[in-house]
Amino acid sequence: MLLFASSRQKKLRRRRGVNDYHECLALKTHSGFRSKYLRNPHDLIVYTPPKYDEEDRSYPVLYLQDGQNLFDPATAFGGEDWAVHTTADRLIGEGAIEPLIVVGIGNAGEFRIDEYTPSKDRHLGSGGKGWRYGRMLVDDLKTFVDAEYRTMQDTDHTGIGGSSLGGLVSLYIGLHHPAVFGKLGIMSPSVWWGNRSIVDTVLSIDVTRHSRIWLDIGTNEGSNPQRILEDTRLLRNALVKKGWRDGDNLCFVEAEGAAHNEAAWRDRVDPMLRFLFPREA
Repeated sequence: MLLFASSRQKKLRRRRGVNDYHECLALKTHSGFRSKYLRNPHDLIVYTPPKYDEEDRSYPVLYLQDGQNLFDPATAFGGEDWAVHTTADRLIGEGAIEPLIVVGIGNAGEFRIDEYTPSKDRHLGSGGKGWRYGRMLVDDLKTFVDAEYRTMQDTDHTGIGGSSLGGLVSLYIGLHHPAVFGKLGIMSPSVWWGNRSIVDTVLSIDVTRHSRIWLDIGTNEGSNPQRILEDTRLLRNALVKKGWRDGDNLCFVEAEGAAHNEAAWRDRVDPMLRFLFPREA
């Protein structure tokens, strides 16, 4: 199924200065993808780069959580999408990044918290299916995408990312599957979950390979921005302690004044893609 820009999308994109080429861009959707690891189906929206249908080559892949928020303001939370496809088109056209495929994985609605967390929260009474969600991505979904599209299937050309709980689960999966995901795009991760258990995970895990990690946080997130900022700095420090090098294979960004919302993450798609998928010589 091909999903084209709605009239509402076009109006929003015109306000952002996006040209007609981007407005008629097609995204392919795969509805109701099912896995043996999870009960809930997930809709996939797949962006392919310009000239995908004209060239016989394979492309890197970035798997992003909360697919509803990535491409279409009509489905995005609060009507603000990340405009991933238009940003990727622009950066590819400028020669700033490698042409890539982006797979948006729709969340499971009321079951999002369960699937996006590595442990159960005793106060909320939910969570803890992050491991199963990771197996779904690695064993089922990636296999499907690799068979359906011309992908570069090796570690160095495969990335995973997301924001908030989507950032938390992406880091968790990336740490546990370093042979699969060599690039991690972690935006405003929910470090607080499970009493900062993701920090303990970083410190305790046997690091066999250092993925390239983009990690960011806004300075005005949530009801206690300073606490959230300090939590994310703890995470950054844990990664450095385990051998990541800030300014090399780790890029840590504190976005001044940025809140915890889709508009803020949209603004950081550009630098994230530049860091994770720079144009190869």
